[in-house]
Amino acid sequence: MTRTLREPGREKTAERLLKSSANKFYDPEVDIDWAAPLVEGKRFIPEHRSTLYGTELWDRLSPQQRIELGKHELASVATNGLWFEILLMQMLLKEVYDADPTSSHAQYALTEVADECRHSTMFARMAERIGCPPYGPVLWRRRLGKILPVIGYGPALYGSILVAEEVLDRLQREQMNDPDIQPLVRMVNRIHVLEEARHVTFAREEVTRGMARLSKKELAYQRLLIAVVSHEITRSLVNPAVYKAVGIRPRDGYQAAMSNPHWQETVRYSGERIMAFLDDAGLVGRPGMTFWRRSFLVSGR
Repeated sequence: MTRTLREPGREKTAERLLKSSANKFYDPEVDIDWAAPLVEGKRFIPEHRSTLYGTELWDRLSPQQRIELGKHELASVATNGLWFEILLMQMLLKEVYDADPTSSHAQYALTEVADECRHSTMFARMAERIGCPPYGPVLWRRRLGKILPVIGYGPALYGSILVAEEVLDRLQREQMNDPDIQPLVRMVNRIHVLEEARHVTFAREEVTRGMARLSKKELAYQRLLIAVVSHEITRSLVNPAVYKAVGIRPRDGYQAAMSNPHWQETVRYSGERIMAFLDDAGLVGRPGMTFWRRSFLVSGR
C-alpha cells in the first residue's frame, strides 16, 4: 500500500462520517413510492430555473409546454448527474486501490461509492418514471469523459466532486420543499441532499489537505484540470435533445440557453458556495480562468 501512515485528522473525520452513514441512509427502492401517480399540473423544476426562461423561445411556449420542457430538463440533469457520478466512483476507487483498506478513510470512500450507486439508480428510475429518455451527455462528451479517471487525482479530483455535487445540491435544496414541484421529484431531491452532505464534508477536507502539499508546477495542473472539468459539468447539464420535446430544434434551443443571462445566473447561483471555497483554497486561478468564465461559474476575472 502506498499510504501506510494514517493521518489522525483524516481518520477522525472518516470515522465520524462512517457512523453517520450507518445511522442515516436511504434506500430509494424502499423509501420512494415509485408507483404513486404524478400530480397533474405540478412542475418538475421551477420555471425560473429552466434554461430558456426569459428568452423569445420561452415566450412562444404554452404553460403546458413549459412544464414539459422542465420535465425533460430535469431528466437531462439527472442522467448527466448519473454519468458524472459513475466517473467520480471510478476516481474514488482508484484512490482506494492505493490506500490501506483497514483505514477509516478508505472504508468511508467505499461507503461513498455505495451511496453513489444508490443515487445513480435513483436518478435512472426517476427519468424512467417521468417518461423521459436517458439523455446523459452528448456522445463526444461521453467519450471524452473516459479519460477523467485516468488523469484526475489530488485536489482537482475532490474539487471536481464538489463542483458536481454542490451545483446540483443548491438547486435541489431550493426545490425539495417547494409545494409546486412534483412530490416524486421533491423526495428524490431530499434523499440526495441529505446523503451528499457527508460527501461534501469528506471532499472539502481532502481538497484542503491536498493543496498544502502542492508545488507551483503541480498547482498549475490542478487549477487547469478542475477548470476544464467544471466547464464540462455546467455545459453538459442539459442535453440539446431536450428541446425536441417542445418542438424546438436542438441547436436553436441550446444556443439560446447558453446565451441566456437568466440561465447563466442560475449556474452562478448554484455554484456560489463551492466557488467561494475553491477560491479560498487556491484552486481557482491561472491557467484555468478561461474555462471558469465559460462555465458561467464566475462572471469575470
